[in-house]
Amino acid sequence: MSLDALDTRILTALQEDSRIPLNDLAEKVASSRSAVWRRIQKMEADGVIKNYTVILDPEKVGLGVMVFASVKMQAHSRDLLPHFLEKVREFPEVIECHTLMGDIDFLIKIRVKDVTAYETFFWTKLSQIDGVREISSSIALTAVKNTTMLALTPAG
Repeated sequence: MSLDALDTRILTALQEDSRIPLNDLAEKVASSRSAVWRRIQKMEADGVIKNYTVILDPEKVGLGVMVFASVKMQAHSRDLLPHFLEKVREFPEVIECHTLMGDIDFLIKIRVKDVTAYETFFWTKLSQIDGVREISSSIALTAVKNTTMLALTPAG
């Protein structure tokens, strides 16, 4: 889908506050209420807007440790990779998992209470998945930038 200037203004405003009242949103993006409503409905139907959600402060909910785990697999077989992905999706501690090209097969972002909780997760869950050859873990000290906002520019 090609996004024009109005679409990008609407999406940027919704990324800042998805609970903004429609009248306020229309005023903020300099358009009519009905035009903004139609655009939002179309972007939802087209899958541009996937979901509306609440972003929690991990530290305030007791998940103050963020770990990045780089995973290398023993082999890239038709059985091992789908099994690995299925298992990782089941772990609530995993908040992101990305397949990579290069020396590392997967990069996993994990949120846990503390280092002891990560150690337990590591030994009882992540390292127990069939086909995992090596895991390298890095604990994040400070989040220099942490956003869910995408930098949008109109097409054209």
